[in-house]
Amino acid sequence: MSAEPARKSVFAAQPASPSRLADTVSDAIAAALFDGRIAPGEALPSEGEIAKEFGVSKPIAREALRQLTAAGLVLTQQGKVARAKALNGDALEKIYGYAVRSSLTRLREANEMRRVIETGIARLAAQRREKAGLAAMQLALDEMRTGLGDPTLFTEADVLFHMGLAIATGNSMIRVQMEGMRSVQREVSDLFSRRANRTKADWQATIARHVALYDAIEAGDADLAEQCVARHYAAADIASFEVAGRKLKGEAAP
Repeated sequence: MSAEPARKSVFAAQPASPSRLADTVSDAIAAALFDGRIAPGEALPSEGEIAKEFGVSKPIAREALRQLTAAGLVLTQQGKVARAKALNGDALEKIYGYAVRSSLTRLREANEMRRVIETGIARLAAQRREKAGLAAMQLALDEMRTGLGDPTLFTEADVLFHMGLAIATGNSMIRVQMEGMRSVQREVSDLFSRRANRTKADWQATIARHVALYDAIEAGDADLAEQCVARHYAAADIASFEVAGRKLKGEAAP
């Protein structure tokens, strides 16, 4: 039986410091994932191969894989090889989701964070105007019009619009951050959309604010795009948080 060919190193491994062996290994593997040396879905080397390449024990290699799994970068299953996962904001979305459902204070803080971040995102989107992002925003506007009056459909279209905004920047880390903030956006958008006193004119005004933001980005007007984000949040926040306060207290929405 012939020996298996040696696998080419993808980690650019350096000798690990004794004080943080697993961290050193997980950092090197993460770097390989982020720069594309290991593609999403690709199998990682075995624990034994990782241990040999870094000069560490198998338990240290196993701990490094555990860290990457907890961070959402690697998928591990009993009896199967570990595989790389596509970079996304799922883990962050879960954290924000727990936070915004816990109290009105956390919801306000999370939405304030989102407003600050999206102001900068809008500026960069207007400067770069990546076609895939603009297409997603345009599709979202069409779905908003179709879902007018339906809180569930409208909320999902709203989430798609803001994802398109992030994609329009051409920045993968911004996309991940926006994915992480989806739980915040869903909570606020759903609260805003489900107000009992929400009129057709209110729905249409919300769409108009999104159209204005899209137009500013498509035109490459970064200052106007930033202003549109500020106006959008000013219009949505007050009503949404009034409903949120009642929801958390178990009261009927106005």
